[in-house]
Amino acid sequence: MEFLMYLIVGGIIGWLAGMILGKDIPGGIIGNIIAGIIGAWIGGALFGDFGPDVAGIALIPALIGALILVFVVSFILKAMRRA
Repeated sequence: MEFLMYLIVGGIIGWLAGMILGKDIPGGIIGNIIAGIIGAWIGGALFGDFGPDVAGIALIPALIGALILVFVVSFILKAMRRA
């Protein structure tokens, strides 16, 4: 059950990051989950664990990390389309 909550929270964080930046994450729901989980890892590594915690994910650093990840991925995809 905890793993399912981890996936749901990761998906919501990835979706929020895409909505805040106005960028579409490739892969739909799976892309959102991956962006949220990787973003949680990036945010935890950069900022530590602070703020509210749901399913083992600190929400504030996870969202910041997901924003960074979505920005970088969208920048790379945009550069690849131009080439």
